[in-house]
Amino acid sequence: MQDLDQARNLLKKNNATLVIVKKGKVLFETDSSGIRGLLKAIERWGRELEGSSVADRLVGEAAAQLCAYSKVKKVFAVTLSKCGKDILEKYEIHCKYENLVPHILNIDKTDLCPFEKLVAGSDNPQEAYGRLKQ
Repeated sequence: MQDLDQARNLLKKNNATLVIVKKGKVLFETDSSGIRGLLKAIERWGRELEGSSVADRLVGEAAAQLCAYSKVKKVFAVTLSKCGKDILEKYEIHCKYENLVPHILNIDKTDLCPFEKLVAGSDNPQEAYGRLKQ
């Protein structure tokens, strides 16, 4: 089974929010919400994430920037924002998704997600990572 399929299947089977697989090995899995999971994975695995496959429930600009920063190879998103898709394509990260939305909203659906606002306009994954890490 390919890494992306394995990650996607585990995401759904385990009701996780994020699963990262590389060479058939699950590197990271969490059910925590928001961008925390990706940040924890980066802190723990660092450059080992390069070439991995990520399955995530929500991928917006912030998550896409973190994937680009980590040099992830493939991404599956249940819900992907247009900005997130544009970033993944810019960094030649193969992506599959179920739902494409204009933006990722906050929990109340009243405004943009605060993490999206934090990285808005950043054209540099390293800079975006620094903003999100704070």
